[in-house]
Amino acid sequence: MMLEETREAFMLFDKDNNGTIDTSELGAVMRSLNMNPTDTELKDMINEVDGNGNGSIEFEEFVAMLSRKRRGSEIQEEIKETFRVFDRDGNGYISESELRHIMASVGEKLTEDELNVMLREADVDGDGQINYEEFCYLANSCTLVLFSTGKIEAK
Repeated sequence: MMLEETREAFMLFDKDNNGTIDTSELGAVMRSLNMNPTDTELKDMINEVDGNGNGSIEFEEFVAMLSRKRRGSEIQEEIKETFRVFDRDGNGYISESELRHIMASVGEKLTEDELNVMLREADVDGDGQINYEEFCYLANSCTLVLFSTGKIEAK
C-alpha cells in the first residue's frame, strides 16, 4: 500500500479530522464492517499500537500497525511455502523420510535417534507425521528464537 493510499485509509477512520483515531471512530468503522467489538476490545486494539499512550492512534502509529500486519502475513506465507516444499508428496504431512531428506538437504546429518526425537517434538498429535499446524507452531517457535537471539532482524 502506497503512503498516499495509507493516508486515505487513515482519513476514513478519522471521522472528525483531528489527526487521530479514537475508540469511537474505530468502533464506527468496525460496525460498518458488520463487527461488533466491545468498548474493552476497542481500547485493547488501540493500546496495541498506541506508542505514545494517549489513547488514540496517530498516522505514524497507523502506518506502523499496517507494516507489522504485512510483515506477519509475509512470514506466514513463507512458512506455508516452506511446508509445501518439505511435503514432497503433497499429502499435507511431512513424514519421517521427508524430514530426513529435508535435514540432509540443509547439511544436517542426523542419527536415527536424533530424527525420532525431532519428529516426536514436532508431532503434537502423535500420528507419526507433521501436519501444517504442527509445522507452523515449530516454525513460529524457531522464528521467535531467532528474533530473540538477534540471528534474524525485523525488516
